[in-house]
Amino acid sequence: MDQRFVGRSGLTVSRIGLGTMTWARDTSAEEATAQITAFADAGGTLIDTADVYGGGDAERLIGRLIRDVVPRDELVIATKAVLTSEGGADGSRRHLIRALDASLARLGLDEVDLWQMHAFDPRIPLEETLAAVDHAVSTGRTAYAGVCNYAGWQLAAAAVWQRAGESRAPLVGAQVEYSLLAREAEVEVFPAADHVGAGVLAWSPLGRGVLTGKYRTGIPADSRAATPHFAEFVRPYLDERGRSIVESVSTAADGLGVSPLAVALAWVRDRPGVSSAIVGARTHAQLLGVLEAEHLTLPREIRDALDDVSV
Repeated sequence: MDQRFVGRSGLTVSRIGLGTMTWARDTSAEEATAQITAFADAGGTLIDTADVYGGGDAERLIGRLIRDVVPRDELVIATKAVLTSEGGADGSRRHLIRALDASLARLGLDEVDLWQMHAFDPRIPLEETLAAVDHAVSTGRTAYAGVCNYAGWQLAAAAVWQRAGESRAPLVGAQVEYSLLAREAEVEVFPAADHVGAGVLAWSPLGRGVLTGKYRTGIPADSRAATPHFAEFVRPYLDERGRSIVESVSTAADGLGVSPLAVALAWVRDRPGVSSAIVGARTHAQLLGVLEAEHLTLPREIRDALDDVSV
């Protein structure tokens, strides 16, 4: 699997990342073991997690796997902080440093490769949040820092503050939802990321699973949309616009002799500015479908047609 630099930094990651939001909850330890093994065998390196995934159990599971299954040095471990177990956000220095130390303990590491602010907290001065990021880098807790779900102006404001203060931890990554069903990030986040030298890490490149075509005839019983904790997460894309885009993706897939998943993933992965497309496979079988699609490159005419139908 090809490796890419994250923005203008020296950090390299696989162009497909493995998301772990469902690990230790919907994805069992056995499934996670099979996933990380197949991912590493295919040359994948980026493992994306967060302190709130599975109430911390996703990090604990990753910690066991990088100790017993896949060598830690073969992977890029990225985690996040800011969100709280109560569903709120806390960007204070006190919370962030404690959260990072707790993540390191669960992962069994002294340092993560990439630490990301999971959300923008408007209650806390941005300079306090960024000071915590600086502290984490200067004390060796993380090698690089990034943000997640920041608006374009928030990312730009953070970069301005860092440059004015000659920060030791310039933001290298901007993680944001991006797919044929969610292209809002192109308006402000992508230009801001390009301007400040951050690479885009695209989460949910398969449109929360909708672009795989699994919902074309209803909601499968074993799908995310059928679960109480993900039903509302998927529902916004099960509308008329979503159906139209899914049909276009499926038509392109039929013409190329590949899966809709492959078409949707290749479109995101190869967009300018994208360092990695992070796929959260619930099962080993789903991940194998992702890995099989990794080598597809879309013809220009199909990319252009998908651009037109999804704006």
